[in-house]
Amino acid sequence: MASPATAGDIKDDVICSICLRYLTEPVTIACGHNFCRACIAQYCAEKGAGTPLTCPQCRAQFQKGEFRPNTQLNNIVQKLKKLKLKPGKGQEEELCERHQEALKLFCEGDQTLICVICRESRAHRAHTVVPIEEAAQVYTVKLQGALGPLRKKLEEALALTSKEQKKTTEWQGKIKNKREMISGEFNKLHTLLREEEQMLLQRLEEEERETLQRLRKNVTKLSQQSSSLQQLIAEIEEKCQHPVAELLKDVKSTLSRSKNVKLQEPEAVSTDLKNVYKIFLDMKEALKRFRAAHCSVLPAPSGRLAKRRRRKRTRDEMFSEIMEVSHSNRAHHNDWRKW
Repeated sequence: MASPATAGDIKDDVICSICLRYLTEPVTIACGHNFCRACIAQYCAEKGAGTPLTCPQCRAQFQKGEFRPNTQLNNIVQKLKKLKLKPGKGQEEELCERHQEALKLFCEGDQTLICVICRESRAHRAHTVVPIEEAAQVYTVKLQGALGPLRKKLEEALALTSKEQKKTTEWQGKIKNKREMISGEFNKLHTLLREEEQMLLQRLEEEERETLQRLRKNVTKLSQQSSSLQQLIAEIEEKCQHPVAELLKDVKSTLSRSKNVKLQEPEAVSTDLKNVYKIFLDMKEALKRFRAAHCSVLPAPSGRLAKRRRRKRTRDEMFSEIMEVSHSNRAHHNDWRKW
């Protein structure tokens, strides 16, 4: 016959993490965790169609209906039930420090365990007192009820975190594409237009740095909220599996903290680039005209020097136009930095 210590060692393997009772018709999902068939089916139904299903314990994804009956585990559960081994059996009862009587009652007013003698004292006489087993059942239901909203908020926080991380990646992709476009245009006349290229890249980097900082701040805040929710969920799950005496300690404080959890929405951050590149597009048109004029200057036959000079003047005029646009671009950049 198994000893109480052995039963305690395997207790976690035969308890459903959803209902916190012995497994009934245990089934195994893809990640290897076991649940009551009815519990995991209800869990899947509550998620609704189109929502990815994740394991209530490890958050690994699985497909609806991919349940494998665990006959061997079911046999173990049935044997344990026949032995009438209950969680916590074999542990010594706690005694009242004052009266040395078993702590079999729970005072609702003081939220503490008391003995039958304490109940008749002036300190507890006017309070509501119930057996600890009854109190444990009531607060177990309340704690389990608190887990649902917390798990939902955790899923919302994780979804928001993923969304912000995706926005960050997309934003960096936009920055990369814009940087390549700017560099490609300026590399054609790199010597002449180096200053304008660096000016636009600096402006783009400043915009990138500012927006990325805000996006990453959102991700950090959401990750911190997710971590806090995970810690609180783990604390409640662990508390639900404690012996009744430990379960009832500070139980109202735990419930109060779970109800006061508020999920903060991330700051709205626009990922649209500011319209600061219009002057560059104007300069691009000027460059096209300059290249066309430059290519039209070909060696002319003898006797047409005047026509060659006219074409030379046309090319110089185009170059002056480019430099004027360059100066205008620089002035626009200075105004933008002041703004």
